[in-house]
Amino acid sequence: MSAQNSKGIQTLLDAEREAQKIVQKDRSKRVKDARNEAQKEIEEYRKQKDDEFKKFEKEHTSGNKKAEEDASKDADEQLKSIKEAGSKKGGKVVEDLLRVVTDVKPEVPDRVVAPPQA
Repeated sequence: MSAQNSKGIQTLLDAEREAQKIVQKDRSKRVKDARNEAQKEIEEYRKQKDDEFKKFEKEHTSGNKKAEEDASKDADEQLKSIKEAGSKKGGKVVEDLLRVVTDVKPEVPDRVVAPPQA
C-alpha cells in the first residue's frame, strides 16, 4: 500500500506543479495583455492631446501672423521714408561732412592755459 500511496502522492504533486505552470502562464499572459491595452490607451490619449494642441496652436497663431504682417508693412513703410529722405538730402549731408572734415579751425580748449608771452 505504501508504494501505491507514494505513487498517488507523486501524481498529485505532478498535477499541482502542472497546475502552477498553467496558472503562471495565464498570469503572465494577462499581465502582457494588460500592458498592451494600457499602451494602446496611452497612445490614444497622446494622439487626442496632440490633436487638441494642434487645434489650439492653429487658432492662436493666426493672430500672430496678422501682427507679423502689420509689423512687416510698417517696417517697409519706414524703410521707404528713410530711403526717400536719404535720396533727397543725401547730397547735402555728404557736402556738409566733407566741408567740416576738410575745413579745420583749431581752437584751444578753455581749460588749457596759454603760456605767457615774453
